[in-house]
Amino acid sequence: MRTLCSSTLIGEALVIMFAALVAMQLSDVPHGTLWAVSGTAMALCVLLCGMVTRPGGVALGWALQIGLVAAGAVVPIMYGLGAVFAALWWCSVHYGRRIDALKAARAAAQV
Repeated sequence: MRTLCSSTLIGEALVIMFAALVAMQLSDVPHGTLWAVSGTAMALCVLLCGMVTRPGGVALGWALQIGLVAAGAVVPIMYGLGAVFAALWWCSVHYGRRIDALKAARAAAQV
C-alpha cells in the first residue's frame, strides 16, 4: 500500500506543479496566491509519502484530496485535478490493502 499511495502522491505533486504553471498563464488569479496554494499542496503531498503507513496517514491523505478539490474555489483547475487524484487515492488505498492482505495470507500459508 505504501508504494501505491506514495507513487500517487508524488505524481500528484508533479501534476500540481505543472497545473500551476498552466494556471498562471490562463487564470486571473494572482501569482502569489496561485503559488501559495500549489506550493502548500505539493509540500503536503511529499510529507504524506512518509506517513502513509502510520496511524492516521490514510485519513490525512483523504483530507488532502478533499482540500485539493476545495482549492478549486481559488484555482478552478483544481476541481478537476482534485477529483482525478481523489479517485487515484481511493484506488491506491483500496488495492494496496488488498495486495498487502494477499501477501500476508501467502506468508502465513508458507509458515
